[in-house]
Parts: sequence; structure tokens; C-alpha cells
Amino acid sequence: MRKSKLFALVALAALVVDLTGLRQASACPFCSAAQTTLSEDIKSNDVAVICKLVNRPAEQPADAPPEASECTFEVLSAIKGGEHLKPAADGKPATIKILYFGEKPIGTKFLAFGIDPANLAWGTPTAMSDRAIEYVTKLPKLPDNGADRLAFFQEYFEDADSLLAADSYDEFAKAPYAELKDLKPRMVHDKLIAWIKDPNVSTSRRRLYLCMLSVCGTQADVTFLEELIKNDDRQIRTALDAMIGSYLSLRGPDGMPLIEDMFLKNKDAEYTDTYSAIMALRFIGQETDAISRDRLKEGMRHMLSRPTLADLIIPDLTRWQDWTVMDRLVQLFKDANEESSWVRLPVVNYLRACPLPEAKKHLDELAKIDPDVVKRAMNYYPTAPGTSAESTGKAESQDKSAEKTIAAEKPAGSEPAATAPTPVTVPANP
Repeated sequence: MRKSKLFALVALAALVVDLTGLRQASACPFCSAAQTTLSEDIKSNDVAVICKLVNRPAEQPADAPPEASECTFEVLSAIKGGEHLKPAADGKPATIKILYFGEKPIGTKFLAFGIDPANLAWGTPTAMSDRAIEYVTKLPKLPDNGADRLAFFQEYFEDADSLLAADSYDEFAKAPYAELKDLKPRMVHDKLIAWIKDPNVSTSRRRLYLCMLSVCGTQADVTFLEELIKNDDRQIRTALDAMIGSYLSLRGPDGMPLIEDMFLKNKDAEYTDTYSAIMALRFIGQETDAISRDRLKEGMRHMLSRPTLADLIIPDLTRWQDWTVMDRLVQLFKDANEESSWVRLPVVNYLRACPLPEAKKHLDELAKIDPDVVKRAMNYYPTAPGTSAESTGKAESQDKSAEKTIAAEKPAGSEPAATAPTPVTVPANP
């Protein structure tokens, strides 16, 4: 069972947000930016130019110096750092030398970035269509953030130019969620629905469009989303995490029974589906007020009846300070076997975070059963400042670091929680 969970986690790597909780400033908590955006590239380099390939040197012998293979590009316009370019002596446009091994024909236009103005070093240039050039020259003029910035990139979703489509997606994946909500009046609702239905749209972009639908959707979209969730066709139900998140955002607490029955209570539900449902509940609890925390905790608790998966939600109950399940968690620790042993570390962190006096007694008791896991918890989370990963960036940062350490040492089915350390007696020889 655990092997299948681990394999599924690998398959889910592209969609998983921070395991300590949703990314603090994420427009699409179910998406990850694929690369740096063009705006980020412009800001991080000293020079950015639109240039044209004008000369490609003849094939060079193997022992020729690298500069012998450099192509000549004519600078058409400078987006940034034009003052660092040396004009041609005869008054002609400036030219630059770049090591380029691509096969684009002479006359092709490119975007090129350079660093170190005193001795400019150029990176590999990117071929650009006229539409892409128009796009990139507008970037420095956009607001640094806000709905007006996102409105510009929204116009390039699913653009025929793949560079622009990818860049606009990455901009949304990195924008704060609050800005996404501010864009609501200008969201292209009908296009979002069409893209969600389109089987040719990539899964990552479908997640973004579903997340946007959670902002601009109406009750009329609830039936549509419910039909998608209930559909057995994997192709139709792709991006299930964002689908459930959007559904619950629009349906509210009345949507919880469907999700509980299909994915949380149902022990026959596939692991990836159950995990998607958990991700959606985190999104609702972290980024919206569509459903109360108490109702979300009620839904999460169903996972405690599934010991091999209970480790997935204990950190959530810890962050949300649900101390009502202490006795159940202690029993899960005691009953843990080879299939459910991963539950032990998050149980320890739960008890360390819990302010109730019984928690310390339980910790001492469990330390006698498995002192190693208690020591690991102390090592991975030695100075966690509080019980809420979403309330303090320091706790979130520490959790990420600890998570990486755990993942390097063993298959990580359990998620870290930001917890306050509680003194506990760990016997040397139980």
C-alpha cells in the first residue's frame, strides 16, 4: 500500500503545492510555474534586446576557439540596458556576437539577454515572432502587480504562440491569490469553461482555469463541476484537485457530503483521488471562507479511519488546532504497523503543538514505544515557533527544510506540521 502511495506521490509532483500548507501567495494553489517569466528575465539581466541574425560563420575546425563560432546579430531595439551597447563606428545599428548553434535562417528575430555591462556576456537567444516581440516590449510598462497586470496576460491564454501562452500561465501561477480575486470582474468566464472542457488543454493550465472558475463561477457552474467530479473517465476528470476546489468554493458546505462519500470515507477510492480531495480542502481552508474550518476539520477526520492514509491530514488538524482527536491519534500511533507507521511522526508533532496538559503525558508514553520517531521529530522541528504554518513564514520555511530532509531519508507519506516543541523524556533504552 505504501509503495503505491509513494509512486502516486511521484506522479503528483507537478501538482503538489507545499506540503506544509498551500503556498502563501499563490494564484493557483494547484499549479506550479514551469520556468521564470519573461518579465523576471528582463529584471534579472543587465541588457535585453530584440536582435536579428545577420551572419552565421562557416563551419569551424574542432580546435577553433569558441568565439570563432559566434553568430552576428543586429540590434533592432533595446528593451533594457541600451546604454551598455556599443554603436557601430559608421553609424549603423549596433551588432553583437552570440554563440548560437540553432538552425534558424538569416533574418530571424530573437530576444537576447546579457549580463556584466563592462564585458557583456550573452545567453542563448530565443527566436521571436512579431507578435511575441510586441508582447515582450510591453512587459516593462506593466504595473508590477495587481489585476491590471493580470488582465494583460489573460489575453494570451492558449495563444497560438506557445511562448506567450506559457509565459502568461507562469505569470498567473506566481501571482498572489488576492490579485486573482481582484480580477474577477474581468475574467473571461465563458472561455474558461470552454478551455476546461477542451481535452487538448494541458492539465496544468486546466488547473489554473478551474482555480479561476472558483473566483468567477456561478451556481450555474456547480452542476457542470459535479458532473465532472462524478465522471469515471480519467481524461475528463483530470485536474481533480482543482476541480473539487472550484466545486466547493461555489457550492459551499452543501458540497462536502459528495466529496466525503466519494473520496474521504470511501476506502476503495484511489489514492490519487483521495489526495486530490485533501488538497482541495486545504485550498478552501487556506484561501477562502466558503466553508468553515470546523466543517473542513469534520471532513478531514474521516481519514483517521483509514490508518494507512491518516498521516496526510494530521498536519492539517495540527495547523487548524483540532485538539478533539488527540486520543484517536494516540491510538493510531500505538496500533501502527508496517503499512501505517508513517502516521507516527505527525502524531508526535501534533502532541508537541497541543497546549493541553494531556499531550505531554501522551508524548512521554509514546516515547517509550518508539523513541526514534520522537527524536526525529525533535531534530526535524527543533524550534518551530507556533501551531499555524499559515500565520508565520518562519514556521513555513522551517517545515519545508525539514520536509526535504525527511524525503531524503525515507519515503515521505507523512506531511510536516509547524509545531511548537514540547519537552519530552526520550528513554535511551526502552
